[in-house]
Order: sequence, then structure tokens, then C-alpha cells
Amino acid sequence: MQRTVYSKPRQSLGQNFLIDENIARNIIRDFRLHPEDVVVEIGPGRGALTSQLAGRVRHLVLVEIDGRIVGELQKEFSSPQITIVNQDFLDVDLKKWQERYHKKLRIIGNIPYHLTSPILFKAFEERAAIRDVMIMVQREVARRIVARPGTKEYGILSVAARFYGEPKVLFSVSPNCFYPKPKVTSTLVHIELHERLPAGANPELFRTVVRTVFGKRRKTLRNGLKYLPYEETVVQRIMQTVDLSLDKRPEQLTTDQFVDLTNQIERIVA
Repeated sequence: MQRTVYSKPRQSLGQNFLIDENIARNIIRDFRLHPEDVVVEIGPGRGALTSQLAGRVRHLVLVEIDGRIVGELQKEFSSPQITIVNQDFLDVDLKKWQERYHKKLRIIGNIPYHLTSPILFKAFEERAAIRDVMIMVQREVARRIVARPGTKEYGILSVAARFYGEPKVLFSVSPNCFYPKPKVTSTLVHIELHERLPAGANPELFRTVVRTVFGKRRKTLRNGLKYLPYEETVVQRIMQTVDLSLDKRPEQLTTDQFVDLTNQIERIVA
């Protein structure tokens, strides 16, 4: 049977198609599939991962923003166990798919690198519908995701990844395994999402606290906390009350310390 001829990648969509079948096999090997899994693939492109997923899971949802590629995927992967959705992943209602199959979703994809943070934060925010996430990202971003306190890579993404799950770097992939070749080395990252968030943690306030203090990364907590969205008298009360050295910089705090700081702030402003 003649294989589908796929359209050229669009730079405007950040498309760098995975074309190495060995790498695709290794990715799916490390994904550890189960026949009852419901998998959502972001940006299947030319189907390198899709070919390895098809027929091995209960249902496969392919989310592709490029209408040209949707038609090509429909020719290549026509099956009752595969649904192709022509939509931006950031707009997909993941809860709908989780409820349809009464199963937490597994997210996988070779994604546009400029969308790494939006995609991860969507997964974090919709974690009730998701079991885990495995994505290909730029190597430097992978280092940020798993960075430890006190390192230059440590930041909002590092703190959030450990708040919502267990991040792990699996392996790096050469630019030669993609078409067109990206100008950077890629790295596969897996995040197993927590069933439950840290005790008492308010996710919305946690995000606000982390983003606020990292927004003033070079400043101490004493200076960074001034920018919290509260009246000046409330902010002063927070800084006078919290049981944490305000001379520390945000990159020195662990995720657990951010959780503790958030919980203290919530009690103070209640």
C-alpha cells in the first residue's frame, strides 16, 4: 500500500516533524503503554509516534492544528480506535475525553518548542483529567523543568513541575531525527502528575506567589513579596508574620518551602 505523502512543515506553526522510527520506538517503549490506556497525541505531524501508538491502546486522540495534515492523517490512520481532532491543543476540552472513556488521559507529543510552557500549564491546571505527560522539548527547557534550587535554570517551571508532579528527563535526541532539522538539541521529558497536591495547598495562590517573587528574581523575598496583589497594609502584615527568612532569593526556595509560604500567606489574608 502506498504511504501518504505529507505536506511540507510550516515554520509559522513551529513544525519540526520527528522522522526517525528508532527514536519513535524508544519513546513509546519508555511511555510503557497498557492496552486500556486512552492517549492524546499533540501534533502528530507525519505520524512517527502515531504509527507506534495505533492499535496498542484503547483509544487514541490525535490533536492537530494544521488542517492540511488532518486530511493526510485521516487517510493514513482510519480506525474506530482513533479520533482525529483539528484543533489547537490549548483549546481542547480534556475533561470531555476523560469522561467519555472514564479513564485518565495520557498526553504525549513532539510539540512546538515555543508552546512548552502553555502546554505544561494546561496539563497542570487540568490535572484531574490527566495521568501523565511525555513531551519532546528543547534541551535547555528540559533542564529548567528538572532544575534544583540554587541553580541558574531553577525557576517557575521547575517549582510548578514538582508541585504538580514528578518530572524526569529520559534522553536527548539529535536534530538529525527531525525534518526540518531544528537548531537545538531536543530532550524527552516525562511528568507523572500527582493524584493529590501537597496538603492544604491552594493552587491559584501558589501560582500567584511563585510568579510574583520570580518576577523579581534578583530581589530578595522581602522585595519580591511587595508585589503581591494585596493592599499595602496586608503585604506588610505578611512580611511581618511569615516564618521564613525574607533575605532569601526565590531561586533558593524548594517547592515545599513555596507551599509552606503559600499556606502561611493564605492564613494571614483569610
